[in-house]
Amino acid sequence: MGFFINKGDKKSISLLECGSFGLEKENLRIDKNGNLAHTKHPFGDDFSRDRDFCENQVEMITGVNDSVDSVWNEIARLDSDTKETLLKLKTGEEYIWPFSNPPYVKGEDDIPIAEYEGELAVKTEYRRHLAATYGKKKMLFSGIHYNFSFSDELLKSVYKSEEYRNIEFDEFKNGIYLDLSVKVLEKSWMIVYLLAASPLFDGSFFDESRMGETVISKYASPRCSEIGYWNNFIPILDFESIDSYVGSIQDYVNKGMLKEASELYYPVRLKPRGINSPDNLLHKGVDHIELRMLDLNPLSEVGIDKNDLNFIHYLIIYLSLKPELTLDEEQQRTAIQNMRSASMLNPADIMITSTDGASNNVTEEIEKILNDMNSTLSEYIQKEKVDSVISYQMDKIKKENCRYADIIIKKYGDDFVKDGLKHIIQYKD
Repeated sequence: MGFFINKGDKKSISLLECGSFGLEKENLRIDKNGNLAHTKHPFGDDFSRDRDFCENQVEMITGVNDSVDSVWNEIARLDSDTKETLLKLKTGEEYIWPFSNPPYVKGEDDIPIAEYEGELAVKTEYRRHLAATYGKKKMLFSGIHYNFSFSDELLKSVYKSEEYRNIEFDEFKNGIYLDLSVKVLEKSWMIVYLLAASPLFDGSFFDESRMGETVISKYASPRCSEIGYWNNFIPILDFESIDSYVGSIQDYVNKGMLKEASELYYPVRLKPRGINSPDNLLHKGVDHIELRMLDLNPLSEVGIDKNDLNFIHYLIIYLSLKPELTLDEEQQRTAIQNMRSASMLNPADIMITSTDGASNNVTEEIEKILNDMNSTLSEYIQKEKVDSVISYQMDKIKKENCRYADIIIKKYGDDFVKDGLKHIIQYKD
């Protein structure tokens, strides 16, 4: 269900931009020569700087923030503190690699699985399962997860309208996020296209004998492409209710297609407060939505541009204001295929298939959606703010070589790793 906000409902409109924001940012640790670091995770049990798949992959995790500015400032502080700590290691200086694609890779033995001990040793066993199932190299792809929830005050204000008087608040809240998940899934291709920033590889990713060779791939975002980190099948989920949603994921676990629910690699997840588990989601309901398709942006020292964070926030609001959307099995497969297609580098090669089966070129489709976002949101949010958010994204499709991937090829395309190291040293100095 989407929001039904009467234009005269000033309270709900005033709360529309309110919400909670969180970011999780993955980066690889490297040495001064562009090799993956082989030291142990240097941040101990600091929850805000955890590991991801491998021991040398730092995951910076913000707390819950009440604005885009606040969450961006926190990830900036975490990023800066992490870099400063790595420069002062007794084992020698290390750096944060700012790209989603890894630097030099000396085979799978160069990728140490994160080592947890004691009660947490099960996490290492799970990572060994992932390595055996998908291979280690794909695990090196790094990115950003964007977590968002509407304020409960807004949800309760909207809930009071006559549209929802026949359902309980918890059911209404879960319904809002289930509907939003479907809509974000259907539009995930647009986020991929506009934020893709990973067109370059070092040749060693494909063959160790090609180390030092810069490869300009056909993908602007390999991690979201057909060669990215996906399950070995396209999951079809049931968004009718929270019970059916959890049940559809659990079915894949029961059939042995997933080891556990967290192995579902999907553009968007619904998550409960506290421990992320199917039982917790069933009993506590949805706390927030997680968008998982954002590349690291090396053009921003923090790894993400604040303009893009604002855009995703406004896209979420826009989608929530649109009529309810349902996707059948074929439409869900199409949504995933659209996302993979949007990861391509050449826009002329990208056709997007809409829910009615029609196909259109990616830039034409984005322009149409951005224009509708502008007109829709301007009825609820200050027009100058909306114009600013939309125009930043519009430039990426209207101006030549303004997409991040194009800029990165021009800046780092001669020697990906060495030019990337120069970028890092520049920051250090």
